[in-house]
Amino acid sequence: MNQTRPALWTKNFIILSSLNFFLTLMFFLLTTTIVLYAMEKYNATASQGGLVVGIFIIGTLFGRLITGLIMPLTGPKRILFTGLFFFTLTTLLYFVDYGITFLILARFIHGFTFGIASTVIGTVVFFALPASRKGEGIGYYSMAATLATGIGPFIGLYMTKNTSFDMIFSFCLIVGIISFATVLFYNAPVLETTETKREKVGFKLSSFIELKALPISIIILLLAFCFSGVLSYISLYAIEIDLEGTASFFFVAYGAAVFASRLFTGRLMDSKGANVIMYPAFIIFGIGMLLLSSANSTVTFLLAGALIGLGFGNIQSSSQVIAVNSVASNRVGLATATFLIFFEAGTGFGPYLLGLVIPTIGYSVLYAILGIIGVLTAVLYHYLHGKKELTYRMRASESS
Repeated sequence: MNQTRPALWTKNFIILSSLNFFLTLMFFLLTTTIVLYAMEKYNATASQGGLVVGIFIIGTLFGRLITGLIMPLTGPKRILFTGLFFFTLTTLLYFVDYGITFLILARFIHGFTFGIASTVIGTVVFFALPASRKGEGIGYYSMAATLATGIGPFIGLYMTKNTSFDMIFSFCLIVGIISFATVLFYNAPVLETTETKREKVGFKLSSFIELKALPISIIILLLAFCFSGVLSYISLYAIEIDLEGTASFFFVAYGAAVFASRLFTGRLMDSKGANVIMYPAFIIFGIGMLLLSSANSTVTFLLAGALIGLGFGNIQSSSQVIAVNSVASNRVGLATATFLIFFEAGTGFGPYLLGLVIPTIGYSVLYAILGIIGVLTAVLYHYLHGKKELTYRMRASESS
């Protein structure tokens, strides 16, 4: 008999996916252009440019820590409303010209507000999905970010060459206003933690970090560190290899590959488990990075972007599902915050640390090394999570 599948595309899910798209669009647009802005405006070095990129994500980390702690006390909508309001407001700081130190401070504050808003969105989306379709739903939810991953850098790099940085900041301000207007239509769920756990929230490690989500969070930390080298320096690398005109299309190829794969990987994960997605993704990511390191034509450059997207994009979404599935429903907020904290620690500290070695080894060698690290991370994943999931599925198969 045919049974009706629970609805996936509800009003709340569409709103949350839209907010995910808008915030990710701004994040990637600014990340891929702010280094160029710092270098042109303030004659910043590669490491200083990496700091301008990374300080945003360090601010995001603090925002996530605070949000994971106070969300059980206040509920999600109030924090989301406040976070998006200040996220939009602090976009105005980019128009203030008080030197690179002020720019770094502005990026930190903007990242802090981003961390608040994105943590709430990443948490409550799980409550907008039916239990039997969470893998599929997160796949579609992540598609919004995937589209933004391709569109944001494309818009940013196109505007860099054809308009001014003030126009880029104005565009981001408009996107922020749209995001704030969108959240007004969201009907937030009443989370179990809002009332029942109020008295248990305190200043201890478990109030900030979900320990059960740590293993998979360590994996995403390493992969995000590797990916940060692409995110921050791909435009400069494209200039070096005389493919500047192709740079804006790199993330279009990245996004298209992830978008196409998400049409089936979410359902595959629901039915077969995470390992069937994760192990191939590590290898594909490594191949993409190695191909990028030796790219000498538009075809190889864009193919590298597609492979990196196919690998990293699916690792990111599958890892987040693993993190959330590892905890009880009243710990979903902290599990999400923990996962995102480690993800953004990698993308935040990565640009600065990698910027220190780029003058010595160059972009090509850097990408080759990061590709090797990406592949080797599959071994660590096996011992931290993959082996456990394989054992669990074998026992389930034997019992059935």
